[in-house]
Amino acid sequence: MTTLQEKQVHFNSKLHISHTGGELSSDAGLVLIKEIMHKLDFANLAEKLVSFKDQRRYYQHSNVSLMEQLLLQKIAGYATDQVATSLRFDPIFKLLLDKPAIASQASISRFWQRFDEKSVASLQVLNQTLLDRGRLTTNQTELIIDVDSTHSDTFGNQESSDFNAHYQTNGFHPLVAFDGQNEAFLAAQLRPGNVYTSKEIRPFLKPLLQHYQNSLPCTEILVRGDSGFATPELYDTCEENKAFYLVRLKANRRLRDLAEGYVRIDDKQQWDQTEIHYYSAKYQAGSWNQPRQIYIKSTREVGELLFNHEYVLTNLTKLTPETAFELYQHRGQMENDIKEAKEGFFFDKTNSTGFIENHARMMLSVLAYNLVSLFKQLCLPPQHVSVRVGTLRLWLFKIAGKLVRSGRKLYLKLSSSHVYQKLFYQVLAKIQQLHW
Repeated sequence: MTTLQEKQVHFNSKLHISHTGGELSSDAGLVLIKEIMHKLDFANLAEKLVSFKDQRRYYQHSNVSLMEQLLLQKIAGYATDQVATSLRFDPIFKLLLDKPAIASQASISRFWQRFDEKSVASLQVLNQTLLDRGRLTTNQTELIIDVDSTHSDTFGNQESSDFNAHYQTNGFHPLVAFDGQNEAFLAAQLRPGNVYTSKEIRPFLKPLLQHYQNSLPCTEILVRGDSGFATPELYDTCEENKAFYLVRLKANRRLRDLAEGYVRIDDKQQWDQTEIHYYSAKYQAGSWNQPRQIYIKSTREVGELLFNHEYVLTNLTKLTPETAFELYQHRGQMENDIKEAKEGFFFDKTNSTGFIENHARMMLSVLAYNLVSLFKQLCLPPQHVSVRVGTLRLWLFKIAGKLVRSGRKLYLKLSSSHVYQKLFYQVLAKIQQLHW
């Protein structure tokens, strides 16, 4: 895109700046993402699995092509639909999508309107299929499902947006699940802003458990959740599907009395040292149909007289209390994963008017997150697997490139000063070795 605007800088009076570079792009590294999408057979899978309420007879942009464009935009770091208009003639986006011009913002706005509940559900099927391919490649046989809820702020009159007392703001209250071992985004469910944390946990969790028990067998499945998920709905769902669970319990008088019964103080008490003790017990709340195993962690800080007690509930009865609490604490990584989904892939940018459209936006962010997650797991050197998408953009995606056409070939000429060009070609070679 050209512009008539030209600026002169002060530090060098000879230097004039204008956006008239022609067939140049700052996103040439996205060829790596397109290459792994090709290896995953993304376009054919999306065409086969994702449905739309599309009554168009004549169109320039297919729904799958629009999906790919939005995924590439999110991975490149473009948060809004409006940037599509500026990118319309970007040589890299045109090359990757094989079009003379990519879709504008207006076409994308109409795209969101072609979603219904069935369409959104089919996006989860596509997401699951991509994750399954990754698991088959890495031979992962155990699974930790970390469940949580988060918040998506709204600033208008979006359908089902409501005030959430916990977050003290208006918005949505999505339910999310991540893989506690490789940080993959397993599933997401958009919900009204005023629902409780564990609302709809059974229909959300059950398909995941059944899939990994039957369609893609796992030797062991563990579900972890904070005290917002301390509900028989979760325990029963896990037990019915032969899965383990580890859930934090909120303190109450009965639990506190139970924990205090284990505390022993004598004349040799070391008051100048922090004390931590672990216990195990059977406990049955009034809403439970049976007693269950709980572990207790009692901590007294230096100079304090009373102990603070923490409780986790589980059906992993062979664990030591110390191991149970250590295993639960690893769940904290999920907070970083949610932050990455929001800041890196705009998971919380639900700014459409309709609820279904916002759910679709959220699921496209999940797909973008997982494409990069698979990229990291399968293609990056081990020492770089934990890097965030912002770092990947700096290293591999945001590369200046020029597209040159000859009679029979296309040449993508990347910046000669690209600092991470060695890693770029290592990753490209790794992608091309993938097989399914």
